[in-house]
Amino acid sequence: MEMPEQPRSRRQTRAAILTHLLQSGGSFRPPLARAVRLSEASLSRILFDLKAEGLIEEVRRPAPYVGGPTGLVSLDDSVALGALELTSQWLSVGVGSLSGELHYTERVPLPKKPTIESVGRVFREALTLLRDWTRRRRIALAQVGITIPGLGRLSVSGNPIIPCDVGRIGDMFAELFTEVPVTFTNSVVAHATFHRCRTENYPFNDAHLFVFVGQGVAGAWVDDPIEDDALDPVELGHMVFGTDGPRCRCGHHGCVEAYTSLPALADLLRATETELLQLGPDWVTTIPLTSRVRRELRQRLFRLGLAVGNTLNVKPCRGVVVSGWPSHLAEEDRKAVIDGIDACLLGGRKLAQVSVAFVPPSNGNDPQAALAFAAFCLTRSGGMPAASTEAA
Repeated sequence: MEMPEQPRSRRQTRAAILTHLLQSGGSFRPPLARAVRLSEASLSRILFDLKAEGLIEEVRRPAPYVGGPTGLVSLDDSVALGALELTSQWLSVGVGSLSGELHYTERVPLPKKPTIESVGRVFREALTLLRDWTRRRRIALAQVGITIPGLGRLSVSGNPIIPCDVGRIGDMFAELFTEVPVTFTNSVVAHATFHRCRTENYPFNDAHLFVFVGQGVAGAWVDDPIEDDALDPVELGHMVFGTDGPRCRCGHHGCVEAYTSLPALADLLRATETELLQLGPDWVTTIPLTSRVRRELRQRLFRLGLAVGNTLNVKPCRGVVVSGWPSHLAEEDRKAVIDGIDACLLGGRKLAQVSVAFVPPSNGNDPQAALAFAAFCLTRSGGMPAASTEAA
């Protein structure tokens, strides 16, 4: 992970240390100092503060080599985070640690035809459950992450997938959780965070495009964690490939989402979305794929690749991670995605030096993605309140 040679503020220095510990799971002091480009003396001073604030801990471990360090620095698992993750079926609420362990989870079902008012009531119920659970145990939340599918950067008061008023929910949160920092984000950003922080041997450390294929199709630009635009959602699911294509929930016909989302896959396989989620990776072997269905599947994946390639033509980067149901397929089927990317990029993928990797989907384990996002928000802030005068 690249870090600025001279962080501009105390907050950024602390953020560099904490985000590295979040992504690595822990580090001995010498490699940690190298990773964040600090002298060991400067690092020691900051670690002393972080330890006093209860954000990190240092435990004795066998030295990695003779005469090597024995103190392993890691995030303190006693820090409590809140997580709320909105899906098409329910709102998941939970409390967990910086390592991703959940101590409490609850799911509040959504009505079959949700409205802004009914979704608001679901949020009120979930937040009340969260407040009551933490209050009984005298747990103070350090950060809360709330993920909403389709949430845009410019239209925070509404979204095209599940109707809800983010401003009203924010007011509700402030009423029930005074002075607890809360951050809203698009679901794809949370899933990208989950994979980057929780997936062992995640394929990229530098800037890349993360694409999530689930209920919808969305992307996120993933960059240096301490930068303001470290995780930016990007809309690619509603690129139109022909007005004679299937109708999309956005109202258009022929969107890539209408061809490749989980509901579109379920329709092609004559199954339900719930059945596919329950089967997980086993749907590939459980549901027979005729030669006709397999051909259609590859054509749809090619369209997905075209959408990704068009996105890279607008903002080039050298890495693409695809998460979701395509990762369950055999390599010869997944190659259709790469062929689609190649058909779009000027000069082809090899000339553009783009690497493509597939990671398993993270949907179905909610609110884990929201919890990972809450951890990311806390570490990126350097563990300091937004209004802190020390942060400057």
